[in-house]
Amino acid sequence: MDAIELLLERVSSPILQEPGPDGATLDIMFQAALRAPDHARLRPWRFLTISGDARHALGELLVRVAVAGQPDLSEEAQARIRATPLRAPTLVLAICSLKEHPKVPEIEQKMSLAAAVQSLLLAAHALGVGAIWRTGELCYQPALARGLGLADNEQLLGFVYLGTPGGNEKKVPAMTTSQFVSSWEGVGPGL
Repeated sequence: MDAIELLLERVSSPILQEPGPDGATLDIMFQAALRAPDHARLRPWRFLTISGDARHALGELLVRVAVAGQPDLSEEAQARIRATPLRAPTLVLAICSLKEHPKVPEIEQKMSLAAAVQSLLLAAHALGVGAIWRTGELCYQPALARGLGLADNEQLLGFVYLGTPGGNEKKVPAMTTSQFVSSWEGVGPGL
């Protein structure tokens, strides 16, 4: 698969099954992630991998965080939350490690992490690994960050689920660039 084909054909894989990527495959994916644009070389990202029984522990942590914010959460809702880490054999948690810098604001550091995750997703696709980036309300809860052992300057910005694609491959509708791209001619309302 050439680079352009990879870029044009990458899709999210919502149904993932065993096996997950092995250590060597994950290492290639992380090497790709580390090539993300990074103003001032701050390296504002890090990743946690979760697999095996640790997925059950993450499910319990997610339930504790959810119940702390909504004490009357039904047992059914708790069971759904508890099962979310079991959607894939391997999870990668994308963490933004914010650094103080006079020329690199927080938003640029978060965009660098997003670029790193996109590179990881592209590498996964190139290697035949199914992947999907998910967030959700719980992802951004400070209690979850504390439960995961994140430092005060760190924020969880997503869960990347990895495994063998299951079900039918998702078809992405064709889009025309004209819907999203226009040319600015230097004319507009003044300041």
